[in-house]
Amino acid sequence: MPISDFIPNGPPRREEDAETHRFAEEILARHKTEGMTFAVKARWIALTITGVMLIFLIGDWSVLYYEALLLALAGVGALQYYVGRVGVSRPELFLLALDLVLMAFIVTFPNPFSGETIPDAARYRYDGFLYFFIILAAGTLSYSWRTIVAIGHWTAAVWLIGSGLVWWFGFTDPALSEATRTAFAGYPLLVDLLDPNEVGFDRRIQEVVIFLIVTYTLAITVWRFNRLVLGNAELTRERENLSRYFSPNVVAELSHNDEPLKQTKMHDAAVLFVDIVGFTNFAATHEPGEVIDTLREFHSRMEKEVFRHGGTLDKYLGDGLMATFGTPLPSDQDAINALRCAQAMMRSISELNADRRAQNKPEIKGSLGLHYGPVVLGNIGANRLEFAVLGNTVNVASRMEKLTRKLAVEMAVSDQLKSLAQIQSPDEPFLTTLMQGERQQIRGLDEPIDVWTCRQETPEPAARLH
Repeated sequence: MPISDFIPNGPPRREEDAETHRFAEEILARHKTEGMTFAVKARWIALTITGVMLIFLIGDWSVLYYEALLLALAGVGALQYYVGRVGVSRPELFLLALDLVLMAFIVTFPNPFSGETIPDAARYRYDGFLYFFIILAAGTLSYSWRTIVAIGHWTAAVWLIGSGLVWWFGFTDPALSEATRTAFAGYPLLVDLLDPNEVGFDRRIQEVVIFLIVTYTLAITVWRFNRLVLGNAELTRERENLSRYFSPNVVAELSHNDEPLKQTKMHDAAVLFVDIVGFTNFAATHEPGEVIDTLREFHSRMEKEVFRHGGTLDKYLGDGLMATFGTPLPSDQDAINALRCAQAMMRSISELNADRRAQNKPEIKGSLGLHYGPVVLGNIGANRLEFAVLGNTVNVASRMEKLTRKLAVEMAVSDQLKSLAQIQSPDEPFLTTLMQGERQQIRGLDEPIDVWTCRQETPEPAARLH
């Protein structure tokens, strides 16, 4: 049974729903495994209690017959654990049916080792039906409303068939019926109730009706639980998607209130671009596997620093990426956080190059550009929405990164961002390492601006990435 069977409106119609249902499958599978583990333990505990109780109720060696049958029930439960899974499992259904037949056999057929001979109908009426509720309760741990309904219907059928077999083939003692009528003469209801040879179909039907009512109630409960699981899977998927772009603290905030993503708004933010210099030539002269491995290592390190400093990963740009600080929620530390992130990125690139030198691999050279100013935030797209940060500030930050080639530096920082970072953290040591260069005319800005630069201090490289 596919997971879509749990949804009244049928299978998913949108492509993105498949991802949600994959999460739901995984969640249901995990819950079912946990539930089946608990069910096996609960069954063994219940059967142990029942076994001990039968010792006191029967009080002779014939109890071993029932103890052996209880062990068989315990074994069937263990097998159900090993074959159970989300969806239709024919071995699981077979073992479920075997469970019910075995239980019906226990309460229907007499103990061949018992020396006492009583009518089979009397034994059948000895409240054995109550034990089917244990199997029904354990069935809820399968997290499938269809399984619960199957248990209910099969139990009703097995119980009524058993009633018919006892009535038709069961051992009777007419003398006991006569004794009952004599003892309770004038009380026909008591005679009908106490006659050892009477199966009591009216009471058997009543038992089945009550059992089915409980069955449907539990099935509806499990069906609602599965809908909650699907909703939880959707929330989990959304949270994982958020975690790909936002730092953990921002994800925690957005998981409680996603309004910043729904609204189109404008406020000031810091924008950072980082790129690998000369990567195009490197990609053209090296094996694809090495190229991809280099990119993954670089992106992994850069992404880690973005999130560690409270930034948002806006997008990957081939061999680089764009990050923002102050989106979707601005703070009074956005400029200094961006600058600290850039410093950490340069340090991480140095560590990466040390590893690459040890492996006789060419080093990589990073270039970073930072700017601070107004940005527009909102969802773009028609059918598949994407959270985007737009505006001239983004363009200027990108041009600052490209300016590093002209200035032969690793980092270029606009005066707007540097000045605000100075206000936000006057004692930041990294600010003293920035060097003020000549004023630069940046396309997108009306006036030339001061540009602050920084060179990465690294040991003399054995080979650069060209």
